[in-house]
Amino acid sequence: MRKPAEKTPMPQEDAGAIDLVLQMLAIPGKSGQEAAVADFIVQQLKSAGYRDSQIQFDSANKKSSIGGQVGNLILKLPGTVRAPRRLLMAHIDTVPICVGCEPILDGPVIRPNKRTTGLGGDDRAGASVILHTVLNLARNNTPHPPITVLWAVQEEIGLVGARHVDLKKLGDPKSAFNWDGGAANLVTRGATGDYGIEVEITGLAAHAGAHPEEGVSAIGIASLAIADLVQNGWHGLIEKGRKRGTSNVGVIQGGDATNVVTPKLTLRAEARSHDPVFRKKIVDEIRKAFERAAKTLKNVDGKRGSVQFTAELKYEAFCLSEDEPTVQAAVEAVSMAGLLPELRISNGGLDANWMTAHGIPTVTLGCGQSGIHTVDEVLYLDSYLKACEIARRIATTTGT
Repeated sequence: MRKPAEKTPMPQEDAGAIDLVLQMLAIPGKSGQEAAVADFIVQQLKSAGYRDSQIQFDSANKKSSIGGQVGNLILKLPGTVRAPRRLLMAHIDTVPICVGCEPILDGPVIRPNKRTTGLGGDDRAGASVILHTVLNLARNNTPHPPITVLWAVQEEIGLVGARHVDLKKLGDPKSAFNWDGGAANLVTRGATGDYGIEVEITGLAAHAGAHPEEGVSAIGIASLAIADLVQNGWHGLIEKGRKRGTSNVGVIQGGDATNVVTPKLTLRAEARSHDPVFRKKIVDEIRKAFERAAKTLKNVDGKRGSVQFTAELKYEAFCLSEDEPTVQAAVEAVSMAGLLPELRISNGGLDANWMTAHGIPTVTLGCGQSGIHTVDEVLYLDSYLKACEIARRIATTTGT
């Protein structure tokens, strides 16, 4: 009788990387509530021998509209070999659906134990990749150039940590490598820009049964405006000639009772495009649609509602050349790990948007997440472990 084939034992380093991400995934920490995961990282760093003087927080959370428990966590290492300083980074917040996750191993993936939560691999996997990297540098006394590590906060609500990072604490890195979503072979060298939009609509209240004609419905104004945008191609995927972009009305809040003509409504929307001029055009079309709707709808006495429209640039688009040394360093590390590098431009925002705007060329690499922000999210272990290998190569090479 033939014996069953014995499983090859998993390398200790891989087992440690998997254990680390399992622990990180289980820590609650939506945007603004990242203190527990930051404390975990700090304890791991200290247990590996890093000194308090090398570990610090900035005050990015104090510049956030929601405040927040902590700012960005920064580890700054002197080099043991001469080379330009590089930055390794990932964000530590998750979206709310991931709070309460119980991560479990399930064959080739890590997934949530319960079908009611997301996993939080976006971006605890990235945070684990860079933590695992620097823990091994210390424990193995691996030679390395000067390195700064940044665990950013509040990425999921508008790249807040990266936007307000204290650049003086980073030590003037010449390149940056950000681990976020997708397969380990992805090298994202650019991303779109985004305007956040808020529209406050003021109508006129009236009894919806007795005298509806005396009211002006804020919901009616919003409905007319949104229908206008959809019908004229300014909502969803926007294609105007060779120009491309997207917009979305994602949040509508207002109304207290069905028997009252709604007098107040607040909407939140966004407009994205890689082309900053066209992005502003999208914003302007959204504004005009709401203004037209407010003028169109009036009550029996000829009175109209009004709109207050505000738009703020959340982050600007960027695109690094394929010849940019940071891009080339990422491509080389992916290739050395045995993968075929796939360069891409993202239609979503990344912390890299703001880091590049700060003057630090930043590429984003994947680490195995799939189905992010949903209960179907999983983390592919082979891709995650490849990301750890790629991070080790980037942290120890002297060429960047």
